[in-house]
Amino acid sequence: MTSETVTNHQEKAYALLKADADKILKLIKVQMDHLTMPQCPLYEEVLDTQMFGLSREIDFAVRLGLVEEAMGKEILGELERELSALHEAFTKNNK
Repeated sequence: MTSETVTNHQEKAYALLKADADKILKLIKVQMDHLTMPQCPLYEEVLDTQMFGLSREIDFAVRLGLVEEAMGKEILGELERELSALHEAFTKNNK
């Protein structure tokens, strides 16, 4: 493959991972806006499944050399910070 083709695949891979992360972020934001109980089993299951799936996608892209490991960790870290903020907001709101 040419260098240009590899770069194009890397950019596409990152864009797809970021789009999937944005979908998860939207789920988190909806919950944040409504402060729906984060311990709701359905909520937890959906987010856990989505986060796990994204982590597997990132791992696959890293193993293919399409995404740097640090970039993948950054994407997941951002979502984990948002989840923490949701849990904190819910806890403060329900004291």
